[in-house]
Amino acid sequence: MSRINLLPWREERRSELQKQFYTALGLVAIVAGLVWYVTHLYHKDLIAVDRQRISYVENQIAAVDEKIKEIQQLEKEKANLLSRMRTIEQLQGNRPLIVRFFDELITSLPEGVSVTRVSQAGSSITIDGLAQSNARVSSFMRNLESSDWLTNPDLKIIQQSGAAGDRRINSFKLTFTQIIPVAPAG
Repeated sequence: MSRINLLPWREERRSELQKQFYTALGLVAIVAGLVWYVTHLYHKDLIAVDRQRISYVENQIAAVDEKIKEIQQLEKEKANLLSRMRTIEQLQGNRPLIVRFFDELITSLPEGVSVTRVSQAGSSITIDGLAQSNARVSSFMRNLESSDWLTNPDLKIIQQSGAAGDRRINSFKLTFTQIIPVAPAG
């Protein structure tokens, strides 16, 4: 008798192929899950490294900002000190000028003229004074004009302010400029 297989072999084959397919599908899913997990861990590590780098850079920026603030403070102190030094140098340089000014003022002052008030704004000097006559004020102005250190006398006010005995007293206000003569090149 010939052997006839009456078993449903096609269904068995189909179920065997389905098992293989689901097994392969499961393996592919597991491999895909593992690949995804490894990729996820790798990217998570990259993000952590980048965050560390960003944190390091931010710390360095904060340190540099502190140094910049320090430098700006030092620059302000430097400017303040330089300003003080310039002021001191200017005062040291101008120290003989006040002596020279009073020397020239006394030399230029004729007899019969007295100074009651002196004020200075920059190189402009204003004098309030008393004189026995207008001619003495004119003489004072000529003396100022001939000085090497004082120039441009300008009489602002002259008026009679009173009398002393048989002489009348005139009050005046005079402005002039203090100059620094240039030493000849030698």
